[in-house]
Amino acid sequence: MKTNKQKKEYFKALELEELDVIDYIEDNELEDINSFDDLQELLENKNAFVIEIIYYNTAMEYLKDNDTSLQYSLELAESFGYELKNLNSEKLASILAAEITRNDFQELENEIDNFFEN
Repeated sequence: MKTNKQKKEYFKALELEELDVIDYIEDNELEDINSFDDLQELLENKNAFVIEIIYYNTAMEYLKDNDTSLQYSLELAESFGYELKNLNSEKLASILAAEITRNDFQELENEIDNFFEN
């Protein structure tokens, strides 16, 4: 079993573009994290995957770099129940950034589970 110090150092070193995992973990919570699922649940409960992109220019740049056609962003928004009239570039960019961050985190599942198993 990993010590809290080992866990903290590992979480500090996790590299995700939009998410510093360690920022969402209190020292007293380290003891309860012993798997990828434990970590994911804690991050979900703390809304760590909610990314807010503000300012029109920033949002447009993010969308241009990550979903030029807006097709994926609009599909995501629809799956979350948004109506077109309630969307703007900032909301679309935020939805997309959250999904990309969540997917990037999911890609670390094997790596994180290996850390806990070894």
